[in-house]
Amino acid sequence: MTAFKKGIFQVTLLATSILAIVIGLKLSRSHAAQTPLIPLRDFFRNPEKTNFKISPDGNYISFLAPYQNRLNIFVQEIDKDATHRITSVTNRDIGTYFWKNDNLLIYLIDNNGDENFHLFGISKDGSKIKDFTPFDGACVRIVDQLEDNEDHMLISTNKRDKKVFDVYRLNIQTGTLDPIAQNPGNIIRWLADHEGKLRIAVAIDGATRSILYRETESEPFMTIQSANFRTFLAPLSFTFDNKQLYVLSNINRDKTAVVIFDPNTKQETEPIYKHQEFDVATVHFSQKNKVLTDIEYISWKLEHVFLDLQTELMFKQLEKNLQGYNIHIEAHNKDEDKFIIKITSDRLPGSYYFYDLPSNTLTKLADEKPWLKEEHLAPVKPIKYTSRDGMVIHGYLTLPLGYEPKKLPVIVNPHGGPWARDIWGCSREFQFLANRGYAIFQMNFRGSTGYGKKFCELGFKQWGRAMQDDVTDGVKWLIDCGIADPKRIAIYGGSYGGYATLAGLTFTPDLYACGIDYCGESNLFTFFKSFPEYWKPILEASYEQIGHPEKDKDLFTQISPVFHADKIKAPLFIAQGRMDPRVNISESDQMVAALKKRGIEVEYMVKDNEGHGFTNEENNFDFYDAMEKFLARHLKP
Repeated sequence: MTAFKKGIFQVTLLATSILAIVIGLKLSRSHAAQTPLIPLRDFFRNPEKTNFKISPDGNYISFLAPYQNRLNIFVQEIDKDATHRITSVTNRDIGTYFWKNDNLLIYLIDNNGDENFHLFGISKDGSKIKDFTPFDGACVRIVDQLEDNEDHMLISTNKRDKKVFDVYRLNIQTGTLDPIAQNPGNIIRWLADHEGKLRIAVAIDGATRSILYRETESEPFMTIQSANFRTFLAPLSFTFDNKQLYVLSNINRDKTAVVIFDPNTKQETEPIYKHQEFDVATVHFSQKNKVLTDIEYISWKLEHVFLDLQTELMFKQLEKNLQGYNIHIEAHNKDEDKFIIKITSDRLPGSYYFYDLPSNTLTKLADEKPWLKEEHLAPVKPIKYTSRDGMVIHGYLTLPLGYEPKKLPVIVNPHGGPWARDIWGCSREFQFLANRGYAIFQMNFRGSTGYGKKFCELGFKQWGRAMQDDVTDGVKWLIDCGIADPKRIAIYGGSYGGYATLAGLTFTPDLYACGIDYCGESNLFTFFKSFPEYWKPILEASYEQIGHPEKDKDLFTQISPVFHADKIKAPLFIAQGRMDPRVNISESDQMVAALKKRGIEVEYMVKDNEGHGFTNEENNFDFYDAMEKFLARHLKP
């Protein structure tokens, strides 16, 4: 069973023929004339409404909507039209929030993108608000919301020591923080059982990753599994009797599977699900019914495997009314009979529905961006090609509406991470670029996640080398197919994608007409030195994945674009947030200085109130306006 319309099909492009894509995507010139030029701000202004939630008692819904150009929380009683804004945040958009109980909502917000999040509580009528973690320069993480405990939740914060996160039991009535676990310095994750008892810790010692366990909170943690971080054993939750663990594991297998792990015997006891081609992404469960409901993995799109008949029947019922879309369960009440449903596709940013299970009624709540019409947006098609060493690389191609797929200007977009992957969906920036006449090419180069352990490890110590070759070979494949105009190809990416942009311009200087680096690494020596304090436990693993500044000095010198800026021929646009804690602004400063020294054209945009990527609406307007003008000058769409 799939949540996708049967008519959506995968198009595999071959270098010897572009017949399939011509048939699937070619539109008439008359249609091209009818496709409107959509205003830039329609893509990048905040959604009209988004991120709907439902109260535990099922009587209220909440959502985020703009107030003074920032996303704030609104509350609405079910079956009533009146809405009430309960927050008045004007510095940053609120992103993460949830109902803690029937009267209190919790939200997180940082300062100008520094990622030092504070945790706030606010009453559903907005009359009371409290910062539960008012600690300067510290960050909070949620360990467990404790759905069955109305007055407490588990959080971790590095207020005691900026390098590590200790665990506290937060009393949301009094605001008191009771310490329940002090981090010895190597714990990167904590997990509680279904009674809210903290019983699992994940530790990193050098490149060794260990799972620690205890029977009760009064006992010390004991190691139950250790291995090099390449061996993946990730606890998801306890079984419902709190005796064993549901885990994601690639032990003795290439693809990550869902299994049951016994902490006493230290062995896997029961397989739940594995896929032959793809890693399992996540598992969902019913807190009320105490069962696993479904498993998700990503092929070229999101796929569901159902473990619970009731959940499967509900999805099938929803599909009757929402055929052709991804269906996501965004939230539900405690009784699990009222649901917030979100649907998406490659041309739909998101629409929300309220679903009442007993009456089987589906009521539309809102479109995220009703001003964007699906028929005006470009379809995203999965593709695959073969890299120079025979490795099959999967990706996506977005073609502008109304154009033959021949000699198009192309934006090449390596994803960030790099230990991540692209997925089929609706991207506001890619739809914006397609609306301007560009094709957009995404690829899951080696090192990307989701395709198994071997494929991911093939990216280790391959920044600027085989990983970059996968990007380069994809571009040449597009040229060979006749889709890309070899004189009008740009490369653009953020974070690692920004590094890949700089590497592309540096190591293949004749391939690209221009490049856009969005908060990318330019100097791997300084990049490692600027790691946030709480990243220090993952340093050794990063050395295996990327390289060591001292042991691999020659490698770092070879693959750091800043040392090879003299090879760049194409114009470059760099954008950076000054508060970025992940890729420090010095990475961009160095590259700009090196290019200016050599007389290379470089445009530089810095936003003082942003971090790792731009969040604030007005900054996105500025960035994409500058991008549009930059690309128009150099690609002439």
